[in-house]
Amino acid sequence: MGLKRASRTTLVEQVVAQMELLIETGKWLVGLRIPAEPDLVQQLGVSRNTVREAVKALVHTGLLIVRPGDGTYVSSSSGLGAVLLRRLRRSNIVETLEVRYALEQEAARLAALRRTDEDIEVLSRCLNEYDAAAAMKDTDAYLKADLDLHKIIIGAAHNSVLKELYEHITEGVRETIGSVLDHSVLLEHHTRIHRELIQAIIDGNPDGAAQAVRDYIEASRHMLQSDNREE
Repeated sequence: MGLKRASRTTLVEQVVAQMELLIETGKWLVGLRIPAEPDLVQQLGVSRNTVREAVKALVHTGLLIVRPGDGTYVSSSSGLGAVLLRRLRRSNIVETLEVRYALEQEAARLAALRRTDEDIEVLSRCLNEYDAAAAMKDTDAYLKADLDLHKIIIGAAHNSVLKELYEHITEGVRETIGSVLDHSVLLEHHTRIHRELIQAIIDGNPDGAAQAVRDYIEASRHMLQSDNREE
């Protein structure tokens, strides 16, 4: 799907709507640099001013970000995501952990009840990658594997709203995971709990899965609060 020429009425709104659709349907992915202004003008058949106003509106909502001297990039996949990201940036890590506590606990419970054979296969493969990264103490690989594992668990819950909400707090999740990577004892503890979590989901044990989430969130929160007291 490409851009179409806009009609003469409410041109800015029409351009905004088209750009939003490209972003929300994944045609313009997060991190993509959108076409330059002259290209947009030509594709849309509108004035430079109209394009600038549309881009300005999308920057205001948080869907686009302008990098001076570089270009304009997609910064969020939806208006909801942009709002949540702005809010998370004003929160502290402990608050983000509490949000994860609520979302991931229910997701794990639902995943244990709803996981399919395909989910089990993907979870097992991702857990092996997670274990390998942890054993090598490869920080970047561990962070990626940990995020992937949590996203797969959320997906195995088969709740589209829950999945979308979690996608939008990924940056906050990445920050909380990264904040505990320097604690080798906690890292080892987390690795063990994650194995228990995946096994509980595979076994169809919702209570065990939810308890595993509570365990690793509480361990992270305790470590972060201890660090804050020492400062």
